[in-house]
Order: sequence, then C-alpha cells, then structure tokens
Amino acid sequence: MTTTGEETTADLRGPLWWARWRSAAFDMSLAAVSAVECAMEGAPFARDAGIPVEAGVVFGLFAGLVLLVRRQWPIAVVLVAVAITPAQMGFLMGIVGLYTLAASEMPRRIIASLAGMQLVGTLIVTFVRVRQSMDQGRLTVGDWFIPFAAIVMSLGLTAPPVLLGLYVGARRRLMESLRERADSLERELQLLAERAEERAEWARGEERTRIAREMHDVVAHRVSLMVVHAAALQAVARKDPEKAVRNAALVGDMGRQALTELREMLGVLRSGGGQERASVPLAVVGVAAAAAASRVVEESGEGPCLEELEELIGQSAAAGMVVDLSVEGEVRSYAAEVEQTAFRVVQEALTNVHKHAAGAKTHVRLAHRVAEIAMQVENEPPSEAGSSSAGLPSGGNGLVGMKERVVALGGVFVSGPTEAGGFRVSAVIPAS
Repeated sequence: MTTTGEETTADLRGPLWWARWRSAAFDMSLAAVSAVECAMEGAPFARDAGIPVEAGVVFGLFAGLVLLVRRQWPIAVVLVAVAITPAQMGFLMGIVGLYTLAASEMPRRIIASLAGMQLVGTLIVTFVRVRQSMDQGRLTVGDWFIPFAAIVMSLGLTAPPVLLGLYVGARRRLMESLRERADSLERELQLLAERAEERAEWARGEERTRIAREMHDVVAHRVSLMVVHAAALQAVARKDPEKAVRNAALVGDMGRQALTELREMLGVLRSGGGQERASVPLAVVGVAAAAAASRVVEESGEGPCLEELEELIGQSAAAGMVVDLSVEGEVRSYAAEVEQTAFRVVQEALTNVHKHAAGAKTHVRLAHRVAEIAMQVENEPPSEAGSSSAGLPSGGNGLVGMKERVVALGGVFVSGPTEAGGFRVSAVIPAS
C-alpha cells in the first residue's frame, strides 16, 4: 500500500495556511530578507519624496513582509510589487511573487496579465531612471543604452521567474497525476486480486465437485454390481455351487477393478503432498484426478467411450438384470468428452436400476442424429422380491451428477418416473 494519504495528513501540520513547518520557516526567511531590502530602499525613496526617512523605512518593512502570504495570495504579492516598482523597491518580492504565481494553479491569462504589468512597470521605471542618470551626467554612454538597459532589466526581472514557475508548476502537476495514477492502479490491483481470489475459490469448489462426481461414477457402479452379485451368491450358494463360484469370481474381479481405479485416483490426489499446499494449483489436481477417475482401460489412460456400452450392459446382465440395447442412426465417433458423458449417463442410470429396481427389465436406447446424440434408459416397475434383495444405499448424487455433466456440454437432461411405475432417464448432447 502507498502512504500518499498518510503523508499528506502528516504534512498538514504547519501553522496557519502552511502545509509544513519547513515551508513556513522558508517563507518567513524570505519575508525577513525582503523587509530588510525594502527598508533599505525606503530610505532614499523617502529623501527623494521629501518625507521622513523613518516613514520610508517603516513602509518598506511592511511592504517586504507581504511575502508571508505568497502561497495563499500570490496575486496580492505581485500587485504590491508592481505598486512599489516606481519607488525602486521590492525586487526580491517581484521575483518571488512572479515565480509563486506562475507555479500556482492560476489561469494562464491571469499569470500573463500580471507578468505583463510587472514587465511594463519595470521597463518604464528603468527607462526613466537611466534617462535621469544620463541627464545628471552620471552616465556618459549613447542614447541607445537607455532602451537597451530598460529592456534587459525588465526582461531579466520578469521572464526567468515566470518561466521557472511554469516549469515547476507543470512538474508538480505531473507528479501529482502520476501519484494519483499509481494509487488508482494499486486500487485496481487490489480489486483484481480480490476477484482472482474469488475465482480461485470458485475453481476450487468446481474441482471438488468434479472429483466427487468422477469418484461417484467410477466407484459406485462397480460397488453396486458387487453388492448385487454378493446377494445373488448368498441366494444360490447351496442350490447351485457352480453359479455361486461364477458370482464369487465376478465379485472378485469387480472389486479389484474398483480398487485399481480408486487407488489411481487417490494417487493423483496425493501427488505433490510433500510440497506446500499453495504450490500446486487445485485446478491442475482436479484435471488430473478427473482424468484418472474417468476410467482406466488396461494400459491405456483414455476415458470410457460408446464402444464399451456392450461390455457395460453385459456386466449388468451378468448381475441378473434383463437389459435391452437398441441403437438408431449411423454409428460414428464423437469428441472424447461427449462419449464419456454419454457413457457415464448410461452407467449411472443402470447403477440406479440396480439400487432401486433390482430385477426390473431395462431398455437402453441410443440415437445417433445429425447434430446430436440422444440416450434413454428406462426400467419397468421392479418386482417386490428383486427390489429389496440387494439393499443398496442411495447417496442422492447420481442424478445431480448426470445433469451437471450433460448441461456442461450444452445438452438437455430429463429424469423422472413413468406412468407404468418405472423410471426414465433421458439426455441429449450436442455432437460438437
């Protein structure tokens, strides 16, 4: 943070109109020197005017002290300097007054007018004084010297302080503008930092949701099938030992697959654990975790695709579900995220059938259209025996996760019970 405001507040501690004690001391010193100068010049002025010398000295003292108000009323200082110019007094006052006026925020026309008055006054007085000196024989040069001396003297006492004041004033305004811009830029950077923190927090929440959705899609399906096979194993263990052995083998295979995928997912989330928490962006972890959580197919790290739907349906059929798959339209490939989302929708819908309608006949329909792909999973009403055999718990996140996936790709997701007492899940995803 800059301390511009603090410095300004700290500086505004001088007496009266002065911002700082240092400025007050400097102006008092200038006023004292000007008062001495005007008092010394007031003595010969009083003799020439035929008034008491003391009166001229006192007048010079008061006139020189006008420099005390140069910062507050620079116009008054210049006007006083112009007024006492005929008395050949206040040279320092005129120079300092013009400088202060030019460096102030006064309009340029006022500065030019007062500087012109000072220039003309000095020109006339110098012309008259030099002419008098030549007439009295104190100067023995040619007549050309009179205008030359008048012009040089008037310009020398007027132009340098005005030009210097204009330069200092412009530089001061430039510095103030740069300081204001720096403060504005700092405020903007603070606002950007706050917004970046908000975006980072939002991104962290999005990645947590994405990771939870991937874990649910990957693990819940296999664990649900394991529970179904375990229930079937318990039912046929004594009646059909061979089928019990097959079910036990399936449970073991699915358990190993679930453990493999879960282990890889946790490995990605745990990578970089020895580093500082802030050194690894959560977005990077979320992307890697989602990629690992999508599905590991043997040695390839690619996610699931529509070609694996038959294998997915075969696993559900092996668990005792009657599944009917129908495909409409010309089969073609889609973008990876489109195929993964379509696969996950069917997978989660079948998982929900295992949980809530075990034993119910299920119809899976897949339609390849010109600009989109549509899928529908509909199950018939479950039998009373099948609906309670597995006893699978429900987390309530499956439908939410499917809708989030489809909507993220610009698709439409609809789910709800059917009139026949079953349940239907429908989704339409743009092909590109």
